[in-house]
Formats: sequence, structure tokens, C-alpha cells
Amino acid sequence: MGQLDRVALSRLGAETAARLGRSGVEVVSLTFVDNSGISRVKAVPVGRLAEVAAWGVGASNSFDFFLCTDTITAGVYSSGPVGDLRLHPDLDAVTTLAAQPGWAWAPAWRYDQDGEPHPQDSRALAATAAARLAERGYSARMAFELEWVVAGEDGIPVSGPAYGYSRLAAHSAYLRDLVSALDSEHVGVEQVHPEYAAGQFEVSVAADDPVRAADVAVLARETIRAVGLTHGLRTSFTPKFAPGGVGNGGHVHFSLWREGRNLCSGGEGIFGLTDVAESFAAGIYRRLPALLAVGAPSVVSYQRLEPHHWAGVFTAWGRENRETPLRLISGPVGKRDTAANFEVKCFDLTANPYLVVAGLLFAGLAGVDSSARLPAALDVDPGALSAADAAAAEVTRLPRSLAEAVAAFEADDALTSAFGAELATTLMDVRRGEIAELGGLDERELCDVMRWLH
Repeated sequence: MGQLDRVALSRLGAETAARLGRSGVEVVSLTFVDNSGISRVKAVPVGRLAEVAAWGVGASNSFDFFLCTDTITAGVYSSGPVGDLRLHPDLDAVTTLAAQPGWAWAPAWRYDQDGEPHPQDSRALAATAAARLAERGYSARMAFELEWVVAGEDGIPVSGPAYGYSRLAAHSAYLRDLVSALDSEHVGVEQVHPEYAAGQFEVSVAADDPVRAADVAVLARETIRAVGLTHGLRTSFTPKFAPGGVGNGGHVHFSLWREGRNLCSGGEGIFGLTDVAESFAAGIYRRLPALLAVGAPSVVSYQRLEPHHWAGVFTAWGRENRETPLRLISGPVGKRDTAANFEVKCFDLTANPYLVVAGLLFAGLAGVDSSARLPAALDVDPGALSAADAAAAEVTRLPRSLAEAVAAFEADDALTSAFGAELATTLMDVRRGEIAELGGLDERELCDVMRWLH
């Protein structure tokens, strides 16, 4: 993202429109994800794509202050109803939608009316973070795991045992159509399966560069929703569909690379980590309390973050330890040079994936800059430690509420500086707005409000 070359964008837009038209596309949706994690959209006829590529389509800057409930909160940088932005489709990412015949999709960059990048464009922030990593000679591979609950038109989740073949068989046509749709959209599906909770499924996708990984998280989620509708199913990505039980996560996998080498493997450090990969992971580990304000950004997120639910709620890390928020996956012998990666387990899909990508990369870079080191790895459930053993291992609970996470984020100079004053401030204004609106609800009321918003 940079200065707009309107002539080149118009030409490329015309070429893209012609290609889309030949494949039957009539309308193109342009999406951006707001600070509450909702994908917002404007759509244009394919015949206008050249003009829109060059000049954009209008979208109010008040979207930066939308809560997930569509309430528009106040904020330090709010202009209220005044002002406008322009959405410019990323033509390199245009995708024909398999589950919405006649439609295509493109993630949008946001610019102001003078053609300057909008300082609260989360996709641009993710691109900036990736560029700063590249300036150091590194790159990252990332992927989001998507978990969701499907329910009938009555809102009751479909039945079947956790991970059970009977649940898969009952919905095999749905899952086949989903995998087919994602494949035709060039999303690399690695596996799909029934998950633990009632009506819950999960899809894992191939790792990619950070911005593309966030794009895929948006595209895959909306494809899952669209395919479900064709089968008479409602889709929910909420962290807690109903009180009790486990919730939907949005785990993020990442690995650090240099000159084609995976730095999470083949090193001299613990479990084969290189020094720089450990520092990168340690930067993230040390900032998990602050990162929760980005990766678990809703009031309902903290209903999911409970001990013994594989959600990762303690300050701990380990190899293949599903109760730690930072889990090292070494991969099988013979593939570790490509497979080794870290997983962040405490995030969910109410998060804006571009902000998640940016937060993880900036936190990792801060760890590299300070030569940070990870504490001793944990090979037991941290929630099962005695008080004395937990204290000795420096294991404590991560924030138990959104308010605690907000305080941790605002106290973290590395993250607030990297995000920029305007975006960092607005993010927390939105968080406080949702706390004020939703924080007084009991668990069931909160689940009822949030169930179909994400």
C-alpha cells in the first residue's frame, strides 16, 4: 500500500473486470474488517471496477468506531458524521466466490479523500509489520485455524459426538461443498473435521505470508457462512455459543524464516529452536496479556478463556502442550525443517485478523530487538500446578476480562507505538465502548447477544 497510481489502477481494474466478466461475475464485494472484528462491505457492479480501482468507493470513517452491535461509540479521534474514506480493492487478491454465483470478492485498502493511506487501516498495518520484518531479512508464514458452530434454522446446533464420524457423515455433503468451494477460491485446505463442542467443526488452512493469511481468514469465514446457507444451516464463530462447554477458537500458527530456512527448526536451542526464533516467540509470549486486547477482543471472549479447556489461559509455553497459550509444534521427524511452528491458542474469531497479524509480528520483532528468551518450557497442565509450583515457574493467569487486557495493551509501549497513536487509542475506545454496553450482561444474555454477530 502506498501512493495511488490511478492510471495504472484503472488499467488493471479494466483487465480484471474483463476477466471476471468472462467467468460470469456481475458484482464485486469489497471488504474491510473493523476494530470490533466485523467484516464490513461495499459492493460494486463489475463494470465499475476500473473506476473504483482508481478512485475508490466511499465509506464513512465512523466505521472505525463501530461496536460489534453496530452502536457507534465516541473516541478521541472520532469526527462523528463528518468525513469520508475511499475503499480501493486489492486487485491482486480478487477472488471469484464459489458459494455466491455471479460474485467476486476483494479485500480493500482504505485511503482518505486526498489519496493518503488511512492511519487506521488494519490491513495496511499488517503489511507494514511484514515489511519491517523483511527489512531485517526475515519473513513469516502464518495461518488461522477456523472453528465454528452450525445450527439448524431453529438455532439448535447439529448433533453428533465430538470428532465423531457420525457427525461428519450426517453433514458430508455440506463439508464436501465447503472444501470444494475453498479449493476453487485457492484456499489451501489441510484438514476439516468435527470438533469438540456440539455442532462444532474446524478447518485448517495452509500457511502463507502474513497479509494473505489474514485475507484467507476473512475469505474462508464468509465462504463457510455462504455454504452453510445453501444447506439450511446457520453459522456462528462466536467464542462462546452458549454458557458451559468449550468455545470457538481462532488459533494462529506462525513460523519465522530466513533465506528459505525455517528458523523454528535445526537450531542449537531448546527443541531445535534458533536463537532468533526463540527471541521472536519470547517477544510474543511476554506480550500475551496485551495481545489479548487484539486477539480476544470481545467481552464474550473471556467466557471461553477457562482452565482445562485447551484455550491457553496461563503464562506458560511448551512443546505440544495444548493447555499453554504458546505451543511449539515440532512436526514429525523428517519434516521438521518445514513443519515446525508455534501456535497461539488464546485468540478467537471476534478478532480482526489483520490486527492479529500486525500485533504478533510487532511483538516478535520487539523480542528480537531485546534478545528476549523464553522461560522454561512446561510439560504439564499449568492449571494443575500447586500454588507453590506455579509461583516457582512464574505461572499466572492471563487477563480474566477485556478490561484487564485493555490495561495491559495500553501499558505496552512497543505495541502502542507500532500501532500508532490514532489506531491504538481508537481500538481501546472501542473496547471500552463494548465493555460499557455488554459488560453488565450475565453469561446467557451475553451469549444471546453475540451468537450470530461473528
